[in-house]
Amino acid sequence: MALTESTMLELGTTAPDFALPDVVTGKTVKREDFRGKKALLVLFICTHCPYVKHIEKALAKLGADYADKPVGMVAISSNDAETYPDDSPEGLKRQAETLGFRFPYLYDEAQDVARAYKAACTPDIYLFDADLKLVYRGQFDRSRPGNGIPVTGEDLRAAIDAVLAGKPPLDEQLPSIGCNIKWKPKR
Repeated sequence: MALTESTMLELGTTAPDFALPDVVTGKTVKREDFRGKKALLVLFICTHCPYVKHIEKALAKLGADYADKPVGMVAISSNDAETYPDDSPEGLKRQAETLGFRFPYLYDEAQDVARAYKAACTPDIYLFDADLKLVYRGQFDRSRPGNGIPVTGEDLRAAIDAVLAGKPPLDEQLPSIGCNIKWKPKR
Protein backbone atom coordinates (compact mmCIF):
# COMPACT_ATOMS: atom_id res chain seq x y z
CA MET A 1 0.00 0.00 0.00
CA ALA A 2 1.38 3.35 -1.02
CA LEU A 3 -0.08 6.28 0.91
CA THR A 4 -1.29 8.71 -1.75
CA GLU A 5 -3.04 12.10 -1.74
CA SER A 6 -5.72 13.06 -4.23
CA THR A 7 -4.55 15.22 -7.12
CA MET A 8 -7.02 17.99 -6.21
CA LEU A 9 -8.45 18.37 -9.71
CA GLU A 10 -9.05 22.02 -10.52
CA LEU A 11 -12.33 23.46 -9.24
CA GLY A 12 -14.71 24.29 -12.08
CA THR A 13 -13.65 21.23 -14.12
CA THR A 14 -16.60 19.60 -15.88
CA ALA A 15 -17.36 16.08 -14.66
CA PRO A 16 -15.76 13.68 -17.13
CA ASP A 17 -18.25 11.43 -18.85
CA PHE A 18 -18.66 7.79 -17.86
CA ALA A 19 -20.76 4.80 -18.84
CA LEU A 20 -19.87 1.81 -16.67
CA PRO A 21 -21.56 -1.37 -15.43
CA ASP A 22 -23.10 -1.42 -11.95
CA VAL A 23 -21.67 -4.46 -10.15
CA VAL A 24 -24.98 -5.09 -8.35
CA THR A 25 -27.55 -4.72 -11.15
CA GLY A 26 -25.39 -5.22 -14.24
CA LYS A 27 -26.96 -2.11 -15.79
CA THR A 28 -24.81 0.54 -17.43
CA VAL A 29 -24.86 3.80 -15.46
CA LYS A 30 -23.94 7.04 -17.24
CA ARG A 31 -23.03 10.50 -16.05
CA GLU A 32 -26.02 11.79 -17.99
CA ASP A 33 -28.34 9.69 -15.80
CA PHE A 34 -27.74 12.31 -13.09
CA ARG A 35 -28.73 15.40 -15.11
CA GLY A 36 -31.36 17.41 -13.29
CA LYS A 37 -29.85 16.78 -9.85
CA LYS A 38 -28.49 19.68 -7.81
CA ALA A 39 -25.29 17.74 -7.19
CA LEU A 40 -23.35 14.71 -8.39
CA LEU A 41 -21.01 12.91 -5.99
CA VAL A 42 -18.41 10.60 -7.56
CA LEU A 43 -16.46 8.39 -5.15
CA PHE A 44 -13.46 6.30 -6.19
CA ILE A 45 -13.33 3.45 -3.68
CA CYS A 46 -12.51 -0.27 -3.50
CA THR A 47 -12.89 -3.22 -1.14
CA HIS A 48 -9.39 -3.83 0.21
CA CYS A 49 -7.97 -0.37 1.09
CA PRO A 50 -7.82 0.26 4.86
CA TYR A 51 -8.70 3.93 4.29
CA VAL A 52 -11.90 2.93 2.48
CA LYS A 53 -12.65 0.23 5.07
CA HIS A 54 -12.29 2.94 7.72
CA ILE A 55 -15.13 5.03 6.20
CA GLU A 56 -17.22 2.50 4.24
CA LYS A 57 -20.02 2.26 6.83
CA ALA A 58 -20.19 6.06 6.92
CA LEU A 59 -20.34 6.09 3.10
CA ALA A 60 -23.32 3.74 3.27
CA LYS A 61 -24.95 6.05 5.86
CA LEU A 62 -24.23 9.07 3.66
CA GLY A 63 -25.97 7.31 0.77
CA ALA A 64 -28.98 6.56 2.96
CA ASP A 65 -29.10 10.07 4.43
CA TYR A 66 -29.10 11.74 1.00
CA ALA A 67 -31.16 9.13 -0.89
CA ASP A 68 -34.25 11.36 -0.95
CA LYS A 69 -32.33 14.55 -1.78
CA PRO A 70 -31.51 15.85 -5.28
CA VAL A 71 -27.99 14.40 -5.10
CA GLY A 72 -26.75 11.82 -7.55
CA MET A 73 -24.21 9.47 -5.99
CA VAL A 74 -22.02 6.90 -7.65
CA ALA A 75 -19.04 4.87 -6.47
CA ILE A 76 -16.42 3.64 -8.93
CA SER A 77 -13.66 1.09 -8.49
CA SER A 78 -10.84 1.27 -11.01
CA ASN A 79 -8.34 -1.07 -9.39
CA ASP A 80 -6.68 -3.85 -11.34
CA ALA A 81 -8.74 -6.88 -10.29
CA GLU A 82 -6.16 -9.27 -11.71
CA THR A 83 -3.61 -8.12 -9.15
CA TYR A 84 -6.21 -7.32 -6.46
CA PRO A 85 -8.93 -10.00 -6.82
CA ASP A 86 -10.95 -8.60 -3.89
CA ASP A 87 -11.60 -5.60 -6.14
CA SER A 88 -13.22 -7.73 -8.85
CA PRO A 89 -16.86 -6.99 -9.70
CA GLU A 90 -17.90 -9.93 -7.47
CA GLY A 91 -15.95 -8.52 -4.52
CA LEU A 92 -17.37 -5.05 -5.10
CA LYS A 93 -20.90 -6.46 -5.28
CA ARG A 94 -20.36 -8.25 -1.94
CA GLN A 95 -19.16 -4.99 -0.38
CA ALA A 96 -22.14 -3.02 -1.73
CA GLU A 97 -24.68 -5.62 -0.60
CA THR A 98 -23.08 -6.16 2.82
CA LEU A 99 -22.99 -2.44 3.54
CA GLY A 100 -26.33 -1.67 1.91
CA PHE A 101 -25.03 0.95 -0.53
CA ARG A 102 -28.01 2.87 -1.90
CA PHE A 103 -26.07 4.19 -4.86
CA PRO A 104 -24.63 2.49 -7.95
CA TYR A 105 -21.20 0.91 -7.59
CA LEU A 106 -19.45 0.84 -10.96
CA TYR A 107 -16.47 -1.09 -12.24
CA ASP A 108 -13.97 0.79 -14.42
CA GLU A 109 -12.10 -2.20 -15.84
CA ALA A 110 -10.24 -0.19 -18.52
CA GLN A 111 -9.32 2.47 -15.91
CA ASP A 112 -10.19 5.20 -18.41
CA VAL A 113 -12.65 6.91 -16.08
CA ALA A 114 -10.11 7.06 -13.24
CA ARG A 115 -7.63 8.63 -15.65
CA ALA A 116 -10.23 11.15 -16.86
CA TYR A 117 -10.94 12.20 -13.26
CA LYS A 118 -7.22 12.16 -12.42
CA ALA A 119 -8.14 9.87 -9.53
CA ALA A 120 -5.07 8.95 -7.52
CA CYS A 121 -6.26 7.21 -4.38
CA THR A 122 -9.06 5.38 -2.63
CA PRO A 123 -11.07 7.11 -1.43
CA ASP A 124 -10.94 9.96 -3.95
CA ILE A 125 -13.99 12.21 -3.72
CA TYR A 126 -15.47 14.63 -6.28
CA LEU A 127 -18.61 16.76 -5.86
CA PHE A 128 -20.11 18.54 -8.86
CA ASP A 129 -22.93 21.09 -8.97
CA ALA A 130 -26.06 21.05 -11.15
CA ASP A 131 -23.99 22.23 -14.11
CA LEU A 132 -21.58 19.31 -13.53
CA LYS A 133 -18.81 21.73 -12.50
CA LEU A 134 -16.43 20.56 -9.77
CA VAL A 135 -17.10 22.40 -6.50
CA TYR A 136 -15.45 20.09 -3.95
CA ARG A 137 -12.68 17.54 -4.06
CA GLY A 138 -10.94 16.27 -1.02
CA GLN A 139 -11.30 14.40 2.20
CA PHE A 140 -14.39 12.76 3.65
CA ASP A 141 -13.38 14.12 7.06
CA ARG A 142 -10.28 14.36 9.25
CA SER A 143 -10.53 10.77 10.51
CA ARG A 144 -7.85 8.30 9.41
CA PRO A 145 -7.18 4.73 10.50
CA GLY A 146 -5.55 4.89 13.93
CA ASN A 147 -5.85 8.65 14.58
CA GLY A 148 -8.75 8.32 17.05
CA ILE A 149 -10.91 10.97 15.33
CA PRO A 150 -14.49 9.71 14.82
CA VAL A 151 -15.68 9.13 11.24
CA THR A 152 -18.41 11.69 10.55
CA GLY A 153 -18.04 12.70 6.91
CA GLU A 154 -18.33 16.30 8.10
CA ASP A 155 -16.23 17.84 5.30
CA LEU A 156 -18.13 16.11 2.51
CA ARG A 157 -21.52 16.58 4.20
CA ALA A 158 -20.84 20.32 4.61
CA ALA A 159 -19.94 20.55 0.91
CA ILE A 160 -23.07 18.66 -0.19
CA ASP A 161 -25.31 20.73 2.09
CA ALA A 162 -23.80 23.96 0.75
CA VAL A 163 -24.44 22.92 -2.87
CA LEU A 164 -28.02 21.90 -2.03
CA ALA A 165 -28.54 25.31 -0.38
CA GLY A 166 -27.14 27.10 -3.44
CA LYS A 167 -24.04 28.24 -1.59
CA PRO A 168 -20.37 27.72 -2.40
CA PRO A 169 -18.75 24.79 -0.58
CA LEU A 170 -15.91 25.02 1.88
CA ASP A 171 -13.05 27.41 1.24
CA GLU A 172 -10.60 25.00 2.86
CA GLN A 173 -10.50 21.77 0.89
CA LEU A 174 -7.95 19.24 2.07
CA PRO A 175 -6.86 16.34 -0.13
CA SER A 176 -8.19 12.88 0.44
CA ILE A 177 -5.55 10.40 1.54
CA GLY A 178 -5.59 6.67 0.92
CA CYS A 179 -4.17 3.78 -1.04
CA ASN A 180 -3.03 4.49 -4.57
CA ILE A 181 -5.19 3.34 -7.45
CA LYS A 182 -3.89 -0.08 -8.49
CA TRP A 183 -3.05 0.60 -12.12
CA LYS A 184 -2.72 -2.21 -14.63
CA PRO A 185 0.80 -2.78 -15.91
CA LYS A 186 1.57 -1.08 -19.21
CA ARG A 187 1.60 -3.62 -22.01
